[in-house]
Amino acid sequence: MTYLIYVAMFGAGATIFLWLRDARIFFRTGLAGYRKAAYMGVLYGALAGLGLQITYRVPDFEILGLGLILAGIYLVTNQKKEKVWKNETTFQRFLGSVPINRTNKK
Repeated sequence: MTYLIYVAMFGAGATIFLWLRDARIFFRTGLAGYRKAAYMGVLYGALAGLGLQITYRVPDFEILGLGLILAGIYLVTNQKKEKVWKNETTFQRFLGSVPINRTNKK
């Protein structure tokens, strides 16, 4: 195992984390931009997972796997989303904490 596998694990984990954060923001706000980001995040997370598997299982194609992970990270962060934060701290933004303002609150 080379150190690139650890880089691949961190990148795939970051992609999955960003997808879950977008999904949390969508469930709390109901905004359309975050809905699309949450749905597309499933595909980008799968792309990063594929890149992780290629990096781990096929040593000759480690760079290809890392490229797929990088593409997944780029695509998950390059979505058009609404502005949801006004004066939250960095940690609250990191976790995706936003006030609930859906129209059908229960």
